[in-house]
Amino acid sequence: MARVRSGDVVLFTGQKKVCAIGEVGVLLENAAFADTLWTPGEGGSWNHIYSLLSFQPTEIPYEEIWALPGFNAGDNFMGLRILDAGKAEAVLQGLGIAPSSDLQHELAQEDAVAQALAHGTQVVDLEKVHTAQASYRTAGRQILVRRAEALLVREYVESLEACETGRLRTPVGITDIHITGPGGTEIVEAKSGSGHRYVRDALGQLLDYAPHSPQPADRLAGLFPERPDEVSVMLLHRYGVNCVYRQAPGTFVRLSAPATAPKVWTVGSGQDG
Repeated sequence: MARVRSGDVVLFTGQKKVCAIGEVGVLLENAAFADTLWTPGEGGSWNHIYSLLSFQPTEIPYEEIWALPGFNAGDNFMGLRILDAGKAEAVLQGLGIAPSSDLQHELAQEDAVAQALAHGTQVVDLEKVHTAQASYRTAGRQILVRRAEALLVREYVESLEACETGRLRTPVGITDIHITGPGGTEIVEAKSGSGHRYVRDALGQLLDYAPHSPQPADRLAGLFPERPDEVSVMLLHRYGVNCVYRQAPGTFVRLSAPATAPKVWTVGSGQDG
C-alpha cells in the first residue's frame, strides 16, 4: 500500500468482470479504527484503509483488459494488485477511464489560462502552481468510463471474418482496433458519436497512431454508431481515411475513400517521424 496515492484509480473485480471503478481518497493505517469496522482476521487488523473520492459501477468483462497490451488471456486478477505505470496507463486508455482528478485538473488549467488571457498576464504552468488545488471544483466528483466506444468496437470485431484483431500500443496512445488479414493492415478508431467533432477527433488520432504501426498501415478507418454527414465523410476521404458506420445490430457499412485520395500517413514508409 506504500505505493498507493490519493487520486489513484481502483478497479474492483469479480465474477470475470470489472464490477466498479473508483479513485483513492484518504489513506490511513489505524488498527483501532479498523477494528471498529471489521473483525480482525487471522493476520490481525485490517488496518490499511482508504476512502474513495468517486465510485462508478460497471460491467466490463475481463476480455477487454486481456486484449490490452501487456495483459494475458485467462488472468483472473486475484487479490490486491498494483500495476506498474505502463499497465496502469494501458488500462486507463484502453477502458476509456477519465478520473475525476484529471477532469478537475483540466478545469483548473483552463481557468488559469483564461485568467491570464483576460488580465494580460503570462500563462503559468499549472504544475508549478503549488496552490492550484484550491481552485479545483470538488462538487459532484464522478469518474467517467466511456463504454459506448468499447461496445461499438466489440460488435464490429465480432462482425469481421478471416482476420486477426488486437490493440496496438504506440508512444501516443492505444489504438481501438489493429486489424491484420488478407487485405493488409488497418487501424480503426471508434467514437461514441457521429457528429463532426467526433469525426475530426477520430481523424486526428488515426493520423497520430499510423506512423507507429509495426507494419505500415494499408488503411485507416473511423468507426461510428451512425452515418456521419456528408461533410464529415468528405473530411475523412480527403486524407484517404475510410468511414465505417453501424447500420443495424451486427451490420456495418464501409464508405471507402477514393483510390485517388492521398494516404498521407504513409510518408516515411511507416517509420516514426
